[in-house]
Amino acid sequence: MILQTTTVARNTFVEAVRQPIYLIVLLLAGALQIFSTWSTAYSMGYTDSAEVSKDNKLLLDIGLATIFVAGMLLSAFIATAVVSREIETKTVLTVVSKPISRTAVVLGKYLGVAGAIVLAVVVMTAYLLLAIRHGVMSTAADELDMPVILFSTLAVFLALGVSGWCNFYYGWSFPQAASLLLVGLIVFAYLLTLVVGSDWQVQSITADLKPQILVACTALLLALLVLSALATAASTRLGQVMTIVVCAGVFMIGLLSNYMIGRHAYQNRSVGVIEKAEPLLESRAAFDRDGDVYEVLLKSPPKAEIAVGSPFYFGANPNGFRLAGRALRAEDGSVRGVVVSASDVRRIDLRLEDDPSLAQRPPEPGDQVFLTPTEVNPWAAVVHAVIPNFQHYWLVDAVSQNSPVPATHLERLAGYAGTQIVMFLTLGVVLFQRRDVG
Repeated sequence: MILQTTTVARNTFVEAVRQPIYLIVLLLAGALQIFSTWSTAYSMGYTDSAEVSKDNKLLLDIGLATIFVAGMLLSAFIATAVVSREIETKTVLTVVSKPISRTAVVLGKYLGVAGAIVLAVVVMTAYLLLAIRHGVMSTAADELDMPVILFSTLAVFLALGVSGWCNFYYGWSFPQAASLLLVGLIVFAYLLTLVVGSDWQVQSITADLKPQILVACTALLLALLVLSALATAASTRLGQVMTIVVCAGVFMIGLLSNYMIGRHAYQNRSVGVIEKAEPLLESRAAFDRDGDVYEVLLKSPPKAEIAVGSPFYFGANPNGFRLAGRALRAEDGSVRGVVVSASDVRRIDLRLEDDPSLAQRPPEPGDQVFLTPTEVNPWAAVVHAVIPNFQHYWLVDAVSQNSPVPATHLERLAGYAGTQIVMFLTLGVVLFQRRDVG
């Protein structure tokens, strides 16, 4: 089955990059990045400590949005071209009539589509990084970054020119040749701008390197791989228009799922945010034994009174999802778990009593503070878990506010995306198994 799947994936990838829409979207994404450098001035962000500053913050926001939307459209267009169109024209019969399982066909189609999406994201990420290096043209006095303009222009026109020549003399597929050449040339152009400064002087490769932007683009790639799985599954039953509608619908709902569904799934009221948390004794900083005490300082006075002896709840999510510290009140009124042992407006002492298992970790700066346990709506929680939450992949705020994205977050995103991909591909296999392709 592995050989069959890889064969289908290879053919699907070639067919995907041969689609004219593939090259059109890649070139259109580059054009939009160029226009963004002219039109994103006056964003009023003047923090200079992050990888992007001033007007470039809005440029980053629009650039990442361009990658996201263009990738979503590519996923839908490519999936319908290599799946639903083959079913409608009966071309898929030449595959399933051979000893190739329908499961291998669906998996191979997805891998081919995913490969094309990966290359597209690489190209669009290079566009974005070149635009960030050039910067926004805020005033008429701003100087052009000629290395960026020269190298990127040469990369695009060289890819188109060589592809046109090979198409005319050798009969190569123009969209395929241009797309594949563009991947290598635009990445090479970006690497050249890393070592050549705007004044044409050689510089350190790390001078203009933006690792956090690369992390943000990687997160978007994971989201687009999820959308590719959805598009592949939908294409086994739907045509091109409906597949695009489904992908766009899930895309929008996924961006708004926290507001539309998440707030009904987990309900709790945050009364404050932890600014500083320190153990009373350094030897007991783990906060995992009975009697451990942490001194907590809130960023502002709490929104409700925090009385001594009351239960204390904390966690990273403002809706109270997955609380890291909890407490339980017995029928006799006693409290076990995380308990308030001292309270003085913003300064609070927390004591772990009777049941250390109720504290998964110590309180940390940035944790939300609650006085009640989180109420869970099981139906809303299930729907919220099934629908992809694309806000998890949107890291532009972290980049612009100079909050480094930890590797553990990417690992969790990869696990979350993998779960969604498996779910959609399983649905696609089930739908395709029951589809009459004769």
